[in-house]
Amino acid sequence: MRRRALLAGIAGALAVTGTTPALASGRRVLHVRPGDSLQAAVDRVDGPGQTIVVHPGTYREIVSVPATAGELTLRGAGRDPRDTVIVYDNANGTPRPDGSGTYGTAGSATFTSAAPGLTVRDLTLANDWLRADHPEITGTQAVAAHTYGDRTHFDNVRLLAHQDTLFTETTALDAFDRQYFHRCYIEGDVDFVFGRATAVFESCHFHTLRRDVAFTPKGMVFAPSTARANPYGLLAVRSRITSGAEDGAYKIARPWVPSYETTAWPSLVVRDTWIGPGIDAVAPYTNMRDAYPWQTMRFHEHANSGPGAVTTVPENRPRLTAEEAARHTRRTYLRDWRPYERP
Repeated sequence: MRRRALLAGIAGALAVTGTTPALASGRRVLHVRPGDSLQAAVDRVDGPGQTIVVHPGTYREIVSVPATAGELTLRGAGRDPRDTVIVYDNANGTPRPDGSGTYGTAGSATFTSAAPGLTVRDLTLANDWLRADHPEITGTQAVAAHTYGDRTHFDNVRLLAHQDTLFTETTALDAFDRQYFHRCYIEGDVDFVFGRATAVFESCHFHTLRRDVAFTPKGMVFAPSTARANPYGLLAVRSRITSGAEDGAYKIARPWVPSYETTAWPSLVVRDTWIGPGIDAVAPYTNMRDAYPWQTMRFHEHANSGPGAVTTVPENRPRLTAEEAARHTRRTYLRDWRPYERP
């Protein structure tokens, strides 16, 4: 079963109690251990620049970091992100316990953060909700992480789900909030990296899952919804895309133009990235709605390699010139914020 595979080798769900605070180097550090609640630790953050260390274990809970917890660092106690897992199983169509409707896509997230300057590292964020277990639910989006604070930094984080794994959002329709993902592993099937943020993915591994469905495409890696006024959307650089599905089963992307922001002009650049055979090399892009054809969007590639990057129909793979590529780098996207220069 998918859920068992997701958490293989990791202890089962643990009881929730309190947290143990400690002081280190003049800076408040909260330690969360098996039997503790991570959310309880987040609720105790009382100022900027604090750290929560999560010790190895599986924490089955929903975690929400408020905007008031600015410059928070949340990290696993070890270097292997598989050792520390935060997981839950809500979906878009999951009924709320109070009878007030369903959770919706954003509300399904296991981990949500509005905090500016958030750093998350060395742990796993997962949503293990399964379509097969809930045939009665049609809203199958199930988010692992929903991030919408400026200067959000994920390093060595595993993000696991199926549909809509990572929701890279902004604080407002007219905000160009920046996010940086470094050495992250992100897996899913439909639109599993999506949203409006200016987000850079460097040295990341995107993995498309096997799906037991008769139709193709089985899914898409990216679904940007970039605001028209924003010159930069999603950028994947020096990364790789692999697949557990058959060759050509997936697309790189499709544009998402939300009903609440019909002026969106989705932007995606994939460059210097190895693309495996799971991606349809002939037609790597598709539409979400025919009213917004992908050919009218800001979709480009540059200097990619691998069997899924082979160009057979040039008009299906818009390419950047060398001059254009120089404008699509981590530095141009993130501007004066340079998390990649930190030790």
